[in-house]
Amino acid sequence: MNPFGCALVTGASGGIGEAFARRLAADGLDLMLVARSAEKLKTLARTLRKSCGIRVETLALDLAKPGAGPRVKLAVEEAEFKVDMLINNAGFGMVGSFHKLDPARTGEMVALNIGAVVDITHAFLPDMLAQGRGAILNIASMAAFQPTPYMTSYGATKAFVLSFSEGLWGEYRKRGIRVLAVCPGPVDTGFFDATGNPETRAGIPRRMMLKAERVVEESLDALARNKMIIVPGGMGQGLVAGLPRLAPRTWIAAGVAGVLGRSTGNGKKDS
Repeated sequence: MNPFGCALVTGASGGIGEAFARRLAADGLDLMLVARSAEKLKTLARTLRKSCGIRVETLALDLAKPGAGPRVKLAVEEAEFKVDMLINNAGFGMVGSFHKLDPARTGEMVALNIGAVVDITHAFLPDMLAQGRGAILNIASMAAFQPTPYMTSYGATKAFVLSFSEGLWGEYRKRGIRVLAVCPGPVDTGFFDATGNPETRAGIPRRMMLKAERVVEESLDALARNKMIIVPGGMGQGLVAGLPRLAPRTWIAAGVAGVLGRSTGNGKKDS
């Protein structure tokens, strides 16, 4: 039984976010679901209300826009919810040579993957501290552990999320707040379609592709044990994530550049 009463899930209209929503609803938690797609959220909310008998409210909002935290907090207050579990899941990645990517789209990615995480955490952490309990799960990535040429900005945003989560864990672990950085490898979601280079998916071995439901199960288990970081997928994934912290960074950067360059067609000399 999940010890929390109400969860806020960003990026809840699909993928890992939707999987969290379904699992937490089954556990009996009331939900505030946030994403850009109003219709997908409404459909999911109707399903969860009917199947689980819980309260589900939705907020259609582009979290990459300024002021995301206060706007989400206002919606929660208007719904008379008290959020004690926050899942910062919304985010996206881009693939390609950095100088060829759209600067405006890159800025949106940074705003969503970093800015919204910080802003929304700021909005809800004080209430958690006041009640002496709470949980924050930030969805990072295995990319957080290493440089990621051809996904350079994406990897850097996830490195921030990892470091941010580790810092929060250290600050608040003795004040009733659990903080977990979830660092999955490839997950079978719509992530690759949104990168602008869906061919990247074809280069990933099937055995490394995780189901979103497994990410959720392992994350909630790690949260229950007050872990700081979880790399879903078992020991093999953990070893892959840990290797870049041991090998020279130049080796890792060059190696990843070769792999991603070949798999995405970006390894040729750029003009």
